Order: sequence, then C-alpha cells, then structure tokens
Amino acid sequence: MPRLTLRQWFGWIGFALVFLLAAAVAVWRGDILRAGLDPQIPFQTYDPPPVPDYAEPTAWALRDVRTPGAGPAAVFFLHSTTYEGGEEWNGPIGDPDADAYLDRVVLPNYAGPFARAGSVSAPRYRQASLYTRLTLRDDARDARAFAYGDALMAFDAWVAAHPTGPLVLAGVEQGGELIDRLLRERIVSNPTLGARVAAVYLMDVIVAREPLSPSLPACATATSIGCVIAWSGVDEKNDGAAQRRLRRALVWDANGRLVDLTGRQALCVNPVSGAADEVAVPARRHQGAANATGLEWGVHPAFIDRAVATQCRQGILRHTELTTESFREVGGWADRRKARQYNLFYADIEADVERRLNVWMASNAG
Repeated sequence: MPRLTLRQWFGWIGFALVFLLAAAVAVWRGDILRAGLDPQIPFQTYDPPPVPDYAEPTAWALRDVRTPGAGPAAVFFLHSTTYEGGEEWNGPIGDPDADAYLDRVVLPNYAGPFARAGSVSAPRYRQASLYTRLTLRDDARDARAFAYGDALMAFDAWVAAHPTGPLVLAGVEQGGELIDRLLRERIVSNPTLGARVAAVYLMDVIVAREPLSPSLPACATATSIGCVIAWSGVDEKNDGAAQRRLRRALVWDANGRLVDLTGRQALCVNPVSGAADEVAVPARRHQGAANATGLEWGVHPAFIDRAVATQCRQGILRHTELTTESFREVGGWADRRKARQYNLFYADIEADVERRLNVWMASNAG
C-alpha cells in the first residue's frame, strides 16, 4: 500500500475540515441565523425608532380603502411580523423590506378577506421583530409589549374617524396578539363601543380563552355577533408542533405583560364552522383556500374549496394540509417563520364576516 505524500495528507485534512464545517452549519443553521437577528443590546437601554404620526398617510398601509360594492363596516386590521430584526428590537416605520413583504404577502392574504365587508384600514406600527417570536427572553417580551403602544394610538385615531356604524377588528399573528389586548383594555370597558363590534378575528395566534369578558365572548355559533373568532392552526398529524405551540405561547396578563399560558385553555373557534366547539368539520364544508400573494388590492383570488378538514382540539385548530404547489412553504429561513404565504380559510373568513355583518345590521335596524 503506497504511502500518502505530505500534500495528500493536507488535502485529506482540508477535506475533513470542510466536511465537518458543512455538517455543523447544517445542524446549527437555525441557531446561527437566529443569533444574527439578535440586536445584542438590552431592551431597557434600547432607543426605539421614531413614533409614527397616525394623522399622516405614511403611517397607514391601508387607510379607509374600499372596493366597489363593499359593505357597511369599518375594518381595523393589524398585520403580522414582517420585520426580521438584526439592528432593532422593533422595526422602524417605512423599512423597505418589511413593507414589501407586507404589501406582497400579508395584506392580500389576510386583510383581503375583509375587503368586501367595508372600508379597510391597516396601520404601520413599530412591530416587534421576528427574533422576538423565536425566543422567550424578557427583552423579547418587552419589545412585543412595546408594539402595543402604537396599536393603541392607531386604534384610537381610527375609532375617532368612525363614530357610527358596525366595526370589525382583525389581526394575524403579532397583530392578533395586539388586537387581543385592545379588546380587553379598550372595548370591554366601553359598552357603547362594544355594541358596535360585529366580530373580531384573531388569526394564527394563541390567546387565552379566559378571562374573555361576557360582553365579548368567543363566538358560540356561526351567526353570533359581538364575539371573537380565534385560532392557531397545525397539521392534524403533527402532535409535537401543537404541543410546542401551546408550551411556548405567551398571553397578556392583567398588567399588560406577556406571560406563559400556564395551563389556561387557549381559545379556538373553527373558521370553517364559525363555532367554538370541538366538532370535527369535514372538508366538504370548507369554502376555499387561496394563495393571494402578489395580487393587487381588490383582486379576488382563485379558491380551492372542499379541501381542508378542521377540528378544534385542546385549543389548537387541527387541519389537513394542501399539497398543491401554490400551498407549499417558500422563501428563505426567515420567511418560513412568518405568517403563511397563503390563507387556508380565505373564503371561509370572507363568508363569515359577511354573515355576521348581516346579523348585526338586522339587529340594529331602525
């Protein structure tokens, strides 16, 4: 057996080092990317971006936008996380990458189902970064709570501009988390304002079922009004993901702090049936999923209906997945950790809000 030359030894050693480095990157890639989004400064000493002025059009992604034939509601929509992080705990207003993702993905897929309900308003806000959704550190919780200040200012400005008529509130992921606190601190304490709420939609977020107020309960049926529809969805076969989501969930306490769910029941209202129960809903009742990414505002997407079976179980919406090309996760590591780039329940939400608005209008006629 011939001996290896010195050059060959160095070659094999170099190959082994490259192999080990590649293997380490593959194993710890998520940790490496996550660490790159960490601002590396305590939130207590952090200087946040400038406060938005909600009297200015630039502070709104949508401001009372109506499509032809839209209904009578005023819709307040809070978007999900679009700012990834790195330098900031909370994203500045006007960040080009965050705004591009908002306009291309989030608004068409998640605000779009409410376009036919009435005028839609969606404020920009100093959102907590994607990094804050990936860690349970106190700094991250503080950054998520900080975003509520902007949500509150935007909501107060929006309500002042809509003194009468039915209201619909909707939020997805981080936006749903902030809407949940708005309900508890602004609407429940104001019976006059609460009476105007046709429905509230908290999409892709875990919120505590209790202590929801009797004046703004979970929607018991598909025709209930003045109630909350909330869910966080997981593949019906993925028990591990469902358990991890509940274990890592943070919800608001009475002092406006984000705390562990700690055994409380998560709220799940099935978006297909519109009811807060654990009845299995077959795929034939599913009204339609859509991938609206890239569509202009007001353009109606194509639907795939009768395709997704659903059931609320232990506070999580368990559902079958679509396997067609349009409903696969795409993009980089960070994009796959944001709200999905499609909406499995687009047509169901659209029909649900129309139905509840009709009930609200009939109840308030004359």
